[in-house]
Amino acid sequence: MPIVAQSTETTDWVSRFADEVIEESERRAPGKPVVVASGLSPSGPIHLGNLREVMTPHLVADEIRRRGYEVRHLISWDDYDRYRKVPKGIAGVDEDTFKEHIGKPLTSVPAPEGSAYPNWAEHFKAAMIASLAELGVEFDGISQTAQYTSGAYREQILHAMKHRGDIDAVLAQYRTKAKPAKKQQQKAVDEAELEAEEGSGAASEDDGSSGSAGYFPYKPYCGRCGKDFTTVTAYDDDSTEMTYTCTACGFCETVRLSEFNRGKLVWKVDWPMRWAYEGVIFEPSGVDHSSPGSSYQVGGQIVGIFDGKQPIGPMYAFVGISGMAKMSSSRGGVPTPADALQIMEPQLLRWLYARRRPNQSFKIAFDQEIQRLYDEWDKLAGKVADGSALPGDVAAYTRAVGTAAGELPKTPRPLPYRTLASVADITAGHQDQALRILSDLDPANPLSSLDEARPRYDKAEAWINTHVPADQRTIVRDEPDVELLKSLDEPSQQSIRLLLDGLEDHWSLDGLTHLVYGVPKVQAGFSADATPKELPPEIKTAQRSFFALLYHLLVGRDTGPRLPTLLLAVGQDRVRALLGE
Repeated sequence: MPIVAQSTETTDWVSRFADEVIEESERRAPGKPVVVASGLSPSGPIHLGNLREVMTPHLVADEIRRRGYEVRHLISWDDYDRYRKVPKGIAGVDEDTFKEHIGKPLTSVPAPEGSAYPNWAEHFKAAMIASLAELGVEFDGISQTAQYTSGAYREQILHAMKHRGDIDAVLAQYRTKAKPAKKQQQKAVDEAELEAEEGSGAASEDDGSSGSAGYFPYKPYCGRCGKDFTTVTAYDDDSTEMTYTCTACGFCETVRLSEFNRGKLVWKVDWPMRWAYEGVIFEPSGVDHSSPGSSYQVGGQIVGIFDGKQPIGPMYAFVGISGMAKMSSSRGGVPTPADALQIMEPQLLRWLYARRRPNQSFKIAFDQEIQRLYDEWDKLAGKVADGSALPGDVAAYTRAVGTAAGELPKTPRPLPYRTLASVADITAGHQDQALRILSDLDPANPLSSLDEARPRYDKAEAWINTHVPADQRTIVRDEPDVELLKSLDEPSQQSIRLLLDGLEDHWSLDGLTHLVYGVPKVQAGFSADATPKELPPEIKTAQRSFFALLYHLLVGRDTGPRLPTLLLAVGQDRVRALLGE
């Protein structure tokens, strides 16, 4: 019997699903490991929308492991799917050349030029596997190419062919129903569903072959050209002899299906077959599967033909990217988990998926919004530490920072992301300068090495270098703006003098923050410590004008990084020179 530990929070969505999955697993397969599943198609870059397909069952599986149960999280790599189209924007891929491979299994398509991997599928799987390791996702990977070509599913295939009439009857219920328009979909459909919409050669990959010989839920890959532009023209249940023709190359052959391993069940039969074969208890699916006749709904009826049951599973909503359109991996040019992990720590990315229920859409920020997200994350960490966070927020935080196996590696000194980004921007890769500035943030407890701020510093630096336009980067003046300094009126000159007089005594992040906000207060006759409630509204206007003046004198623009950080970065001697001392 497992040792049941109480979850961090019994009312968050992960715990509720864990309760339901454990109960259902004990009913269906008592004493056996709990099985949850995900499916990914390596038809191109596996993007951040696809990641929800993995993170939803991962979080549930991890909660179940925390309670002492054995869990298998299966990821089925749909690498035996057909190569449907050439994605746009993939390095090392010539569209005209790769069009020749359309219709072949993904594992039979060459990898992009320059790749270290043997084929197309392995090339795109590799990046996802590395990202999942960084995210702490434990899983058992299953190659559908290996399963089909080894004959692992032979009995299931023969069973499906024997019961093709029953399968056809289920599918027939939906064939006359109009499919929803693509523009109404909330997210880009996955590769299998796109396959279902567009068909493949002589028949729709969705339903299988229907012709004068009847309906067949199996699709062979051609023995000559290797493509799936094939139609089954005859099949004998007793001998399992199957004849098929290929419309791409004209090839025709008769084989014994009981000995033939070069083909696969059509998608709407393949998926429920796997539910039964693996004993899947929990598997989510995208909102594109919720329409009448979709794979999930049809699969719920077909799975019974294989003596199985449909898994528990929520429909998960769209994952967006700040400033970018909906994602589809077959189209290329979409952010992947590896792209996100280049600019954010794994804990933050896990948190984005953990804190929202599966049916809630959310966006992942690659623009300036990432700084606000990090502020929110750090604020939550503080609340968790002091015990003031709400229970649901504690649960999401706990699931983000680690798994049942332990905490993920973290930054020893998690300085504010926006501060690190500003320092990386100003220092332009000079690590000694970055260390000097970051050490000045807290003189009483300075950094001894940049490693204390890593990997967060490296993530912030990568964000600056890859996602901030050149015209928004900070370039400190080489020489003072003599003309501007000469044109200053007496109040402006006085504000500069007050700042310079206080630099030495306030040379820390907190000290300079107090100083730059305090100068306009002192000029107006108030104490530098006066709170906003004690000040008239015009003080804010004076502060904005003072800040704009400093930005012009230091970087030649109206705005820039936070002034205290900028002053520390420029250095006291250079600040004095640029401000005309």
